[in-house]
Amino acid sequence: MKKSLFYTSGILTLLWGIGHLIPTAGTIENFGDISPDNKLIITMEWLVEGFTLIFLGILIVVITYTETGTRLARNVFILITGMLISMAILSVFTGFRVNFLPFKLCPVIFSLSALLIILGMTIKLKPENKI
Repeated sequence: MKKSLFYTSGILTLLWGIGHLIPTAGTIENFGDISPDNKLIITMEWLVEGFTLIFLGILIVVITYTETGTRLARNVFILITGMLISMAILSVFTGFRVNFLPFKLCPVIFSLSALLIILGMTIKLKPENKI
């Protein structure tokens, strides 16, 4: 169960990152008539968030698969959790205020992913009874 919390967090984060990449062109078009420079800046920022989420998701899955019980893994999970919480806070003050459901989901998904990691780190597994 402990690893399933980490895997769920990683996959959720990874999929939300992919979900950022798919509608990028349409999202930029929705900004209307803006300068080419502004379109490039918005495209870059939109893609950066998607790539960041994909990287964090993959990192969670790889660490879970290879190193879950080490001090290094714990420290990486703490850093990832901090990043997800930071992104959730940023999203509350920016995208959450936009009247578009996917933007409102960002802080919820980031917080849920962070919570799953925290739960995974705090659950103590009982040692197996050996006869």
